[in-house]
Amino acid sequence: MAKSIRMDELTLGVCYYPEHWPEGLWEDDFRRMREMNISVIRMAEFSWAMLEPQEGVFDFSFFARVMDLAHSYGLKVILGTPTATPPAWLTHKYPEVLNARQNGELIKHGMRRHYNYSSPKYRELCERIVRNMVSAYKDHPSVIGWQLDNEFNCEKNVFYAEADHAKFRVWLKEKYGTLDNLNKAWGTVFWSQTYTEWEQLHLSQTDSPNPHLALDEKRFISDNVISFARLQADIIRELAPQHWVTTNGLFGHLENHEMTDELLDFFSYDSYPQFSTIFYKEDEINPLQDRQSSINLTNVRSISPNFCVMEQQSGPGGWVDRIEMGTPRPGQIRLWSYQSVLHGTDLLVYFRWRTATFGTEIYWHGINDYHNQPNRRVREVAQVGGEFAKIGSLIAGTTYRAEVAFLQDYPNNWDAELDVWHGPLQWQSMRSWFKQLQYRHIPVDSLFLRSHTSLEDLAKYKVIVYPHPAIMTDETAELLTRYVEQGGQLFFGARTGYKDLNGQCYMRPFPGPVAGLCGITVEDFTLVKGKIKAAELNWEGRLSEGTKTVGFNEILSVQNPEAEVVARYSSEYYKDAPALTRRTYGEGQVWYYGAAYSEPVVDALLDEIGLISPLAGRIEAPAEVEMGIRASEDAAYAFLLNYMEHPVTVIVKQSATELLTGATVENEVEMPAYGVMIVKL
Repeated sequence: MAKSIRMDELTLGVCYYPEHWPEGLWEDDFRRMREMNISVIRMAEFSWAMLEPQEGVFDFSFFARVMDLAHSYGLKVILGTPTATPPAWLTHKYPEVLNARQNGELIKHGMRRHYNYSSPKYRELCERIVRNMVSAYKDHPSVIGWQLDNEFNCEKNVFYAEADHAKFRVWLKEKYGTLDNLNKAWGTVFWSQTYTEWEQLHLSQTDSPNPHLALDEKRFISDNVISFARLQADIIRELAPQHWVTTNGLFGHLENHEMTDELLDFFSYDSYPQFSTIFYKEDEINPLQDRQSSINLTNVRSISPNFCVMEQQSGPGGWVDRIEMGTPRPGQIRLWSYQSVLHGTDLLVYFRWRTATFGTEIYWHGINDYHNQPNRRVREVAQVGGEFAKIGSLIAGTTYRAEVAFLQDYPNNWDAELDVWHGPLQWQSMRSWFKQLQYRHIPVDSLFLRSHTSLEDLAKYKVIVYPHPAIMTDETAELLTRYVEQGGQLFFGARTGYKDLNGQCYMRPFPGPVAGLCGITVEDFTLVKGKIKAAELNWEGRLSEGTKTVGFNEILSVQNPEAEVVARYSSEYYKDAPALTRRTYGEGQVWYYGAAYSEPVVDALLDEIGLISPLAGRIEAPAEVEMGIRASEDAAYAFLLNYMEHPVTVIVKQSATELLTGATVENEVEMPAYGVMIVKL
């Protein structure tokens, strides 16, 4: 069962860095926090050089003074273990702890996350600082929990130090047992790559490595991070069992579900919605922009249905050399806060209390500006604090409700990083589905397929979208078959089911293990890129001529008369060939689409299956408004979030109470720009 944070009410916190400003400011800071209903501070995650200024010499007095004062103001404290930023004395004396680039060049001191998880010396020194830190602070009455490290695999999620190569060999020996097994799994007979001694093995040393090695490399990195996190979690469990343990961030090459199951009390996320706005294409139609952050929050919910946002954006973001973001418009900080709450956040911690006047992040703004005078952001956070105090006990512990799920898995996500034959299709399809479900106000979950995933896990959902699972086992196919049989609607896309768990291609017709379920095979196919044109699509008049397929075109061949052709290609040499099929199996249906999903295709499919918003009978809202439901057995609440810079009108069909204002709402209700409503259902 997924692990969740347990809070009695929505709780507001802030990241606090007392080492960045004079001690004379602390008391006024804490007084103002309490006035804003901020009751938690998170600190110390980058403080190793203060806690251990010389090797083996510890000083825990600074943060003890901070916590004493914080406690006098009723503030609770989350402490971060400081292992993300080793001090200069450490990296200078022990260069073997440093990460390396692919060519072996060491990454020198001066940034953060420049260490490697494999170094025995680094693990020894990390264990020592964490054990001493926990011993020093475990009995302080303000401490409620610990954050391991900070953002595992952020900025660097590949590792090429000598210690990493050596540990990779140990990991491979444990996995495969013999070189014969490894050579078979990696297909090393190709290009005469056969290994005859374990010492010949290394992490990828080229930009185009053996793909099976590359897949195992990511599995190794994930296992290595988890073992590094376990070292710290075990110390906290031993010395401070009364405190909870979490870690923050959602970064690559780390199986966060496994880490949470094995080590954490719940997962935490760092939410910066403006990251989404700086990467979208300017010519995109109906871009999600900051609303796209809900995709990540959806993934986080699959790890912990109720979670902590350890860093919530509260100002413009940017380092001195990159990540430029504009100032949030009036109302956006509040909007983003409730975006997190809608998706399951019960403890919301803003980054940060005050903007630093020095260092790499001097432009990563917090609630307060350098001058420490009242500003618009302070007032907006204070408004959220007042609202949390009013509604927090009603919302905390309720969970997001959805009847649609994206199905994902780590092997396919990792394999897709290298494999351009299916990798780009995943984001295209997931985003198209997410956008159209969002615009139609249909909530969606993310479900990660793991070894223990059961039919019960899948059967919670009426619809599951598993668009491009190139890696597919017969066991997974059997599970999906039973899901359809009991009444589910299952959607596949191009490049499904042609690889095994090693990333090797099956010698069987596409889509491999699910060909029988779908009742089709793939007769021909082409990557759509450059001068290779995408075919147009004709869906019995539902999609007009000119609707092009995306990414890949598979020409389908119907093998089972129960498989119905729903759409055909209307151009290219495969004109009139099947492009989309549907087969009724048991109580459900399985769909196979020989391309990546686009927004028009998703729209047509939603019409075809008759999927509508669960709020359709209660509330109508324009597409610009995100709607979702948090509910318990006793109550349900509809969240309405307006992402537009102008007011919008929603229609409440039955008289209801709006929680934030306490007002009764009915018929037409105007939401202001970046406005938020929470309606009791």
